[in-house]
Amino acid sequence: MFTNLPPVTKALLIANCGVFVLQLLLGPALDALMLWPWLPPEVAPYAPHGFMPWQLLTHGFMHSPSNIAHLLFNMLALLMFGAQLEYAWGQKRFLTYFLVCVVGAGLCQLLVVSWSVRNGGGYYPTVGASGGVFGLLLAYGMLFPNQRVMLLIPPVPMKARTLVIVYGLIELVLGITGTQSGVAHFAHLGGMLFGWLLIRHWRGQPPFGGRRVRRVV
Repeated sequence: MFTNLPPVTKALLIANCGVFVLQLLLGPALDALMLWPWLPPEVAPYAPHGFMPWQLLTHGFMHSPSNIAHLLFNMLALLMFGAQLEYAWGQKRFLTYFLVCVVGAGLCQLLVVSWSVRNGGGYYPTVGASGGVFGLLLAYGMLFPNQRVMLLIPPVPMKARTLVIVYGLIELVLGITGTQSGVAHFAHLGGMLFGWLLIRHWRGQPPFGGRRVRRVV
């Protein structure tokens, strides 16, 4: 199966697994690539790390070395949804979409965590490809809404469109209520939001109407 994967999906799988191995070998040496909050000026000089622009992208290729399940679930979702989207869109458009979702997820998470720190919340980094993966999930639901997919936990079959709606609502509720701590719910929602906006842009739909495109996505 792996040898028949389209090239960008395969490259993303290799990159995420390769960075995970480097994290195991180098430890804190790569911490500057995680997404850190934007700290107040009076706090920033005393913090080991702060926000840097490249972290919006690099955090999406890192996972916690103590939580290999996070990496495995993200890579499984990338394998399931990424390959079909790359076949449908082509390499360039698929890679553009994935990276936009990663950066969009980082922006949303940065805003939420930075606001929390300024109001007495915890100071912690964000890692994971989940924002890009949730963007892929949304795209799959938009392109193949009636395709039936099977959840792992619980093993329930449902239409892709239903899966997207259910996951989106769950992430929204958990993010607002703070029920499940340690999970970047707003990064997940940010990946879906920016993915939705990009697809609307490609289609020339509101809020990006009035522009003709050669290719219908």
